[in-house]
Amino acid sequence: MTAISSAYHPISCAFHDHLEDHATTRKPVRIRAYDEERAVREHSAVITDVFARNGAEYLTLDTGATLRLDRLIEVAGARLADF
Repeated sequence: MTAISSAYHPISCAFHDHLEDHATTRKPVRIRAYDEERAVREHSAVITDVFARNGAEYLTLDTGATLRLDRLIEVAGARLADF
């Protein structure tokens, strides 16, 4: 498998708002995202924060995982590609 490019690609503001809404409600959500090797990983967790660091945006989960926003596929049934 090919590793994902390290250059960050900004996500839509509407999807970012969707993530922030879930961080505010603190309810568990199902998340599908690519890892560094482009394998799809699934998480069931609470989004605890959405933040920017070093020119990229991330979210943290109550499991301790940190996911880069441009590697997300789907969060709580909403697909990033649809925004």
